[in-house]
Amino acid sequence: MTNEVRTGTMTTFLSGGTGTPKLLSGADAVFDLDDLTVIGNTGDDVELGGLFVSPDIDTVLFERGGVLDTETWWGIEGDSHETHDRLHSIAEAADLETGPRYLPEDRQITGREIAEWRRFSGVAEFMTIGDRDRAVHLTRTGLLDEGYSLTAVTRTLARAFDVDLTLVPMSDDPVATLIHTESGEMHFQEWWVARRGEPRVEAVEFRGASDAEATSQVLGALADPVVIGPSNPVTSIGPMLALPGVERALSATPVVAVSPFVGDRVFSGPAGDLMAATGHDPSTRGVAEAYPFADGFVLDEDDETELERPVVRTDTRMESPADAARVASVVDRLLSEVA
Repeated sequence: MTNEVRTGTMTTFLSGGTGTPKLLSGADAVFDLDDLTVIGNTGDDVELGGLFVSPDIDTVLFERGGVLDTETWWGIEGDSHETHDRLHSIAEAADLETGPRYLPEDRQITGREIAEWRRFSGVAEFMTIGDRDRAVHLTRTGLLDEGYSLTAVTRTLARAFDVDLTLVPMSDDPVATLIHTESGEMHFQEWWVARRGEPRVEAVEFRGASDAEATSQVLGALADPVVIGPSNPVTSIGPMLALPGVERALSATPVVAVSPFVGDRVFSGPAGDLMAATGHDPSTRGVAEAYPFADGFVLDEDDETELERPVVRTDTRMESPADAARVASVVDRLLSEVA
């Protein structure tokens, strides 16, 4: 299928996790990337061993830079892990406890402002970081320590990776997505990466969001038509919606969302459990309730959910850039209708 590339119309994507980055992998077949802004979720950011890691920003950075490991949708393809492996061998030899090791409570909010409960020790690091990937985090951390904003640092890294669209973090202020469970509260990365989605979720908190601000770049981009890909509505998109003024901005502009569900079946990840824990039905209907500002939805062709807003159906599986281009073309068509 040949698509006509939309030119001269600025469009903004909200991105977190893997859903929206997968959609972006085919976006250049439909959208002029010079006209595209991607707002990345930073609620999943952590400081690990003193390094500032921004997973959702980096997924877009690496995908558009052509180096993403698309088997895992994390890290750099073909990366080595000598530093990571050596950290674990040292911990084992020294009989140190492994797993997520938070810095003490009084060190969570000292030094560089980082927000409570996203600072981890580098001892036997619980997130697998490749050696080339680590160079990105070292550069980001160094520039932040020099006084640059996260927005400016992201722009610098995008230039280094020759990224062909505008990539901005949702805020320069710290926000931490915390999962409250029957075993206590923990950062999302501990709950999902280290504990594989256990124990049961009782609530989700976006700590720091009420005091954080969306940047002027973000608010400017939200004045353009917006696309929300099939990212997790709670932990990938929720931190953005928790920022003051963001939902109001989305209510004033055309918005199209791609459901990460087929009826009540989620494509991947913990979205179902997180939706239920935050009072939403874990389904496409629940996504529509979570996005009251959305003007239209792209649903899978097997999704029979009826909504009171415009709906277009297609095969929403995205296993290749060609699949993503197919979904992007449907998104573009619906965006034109609701606009």
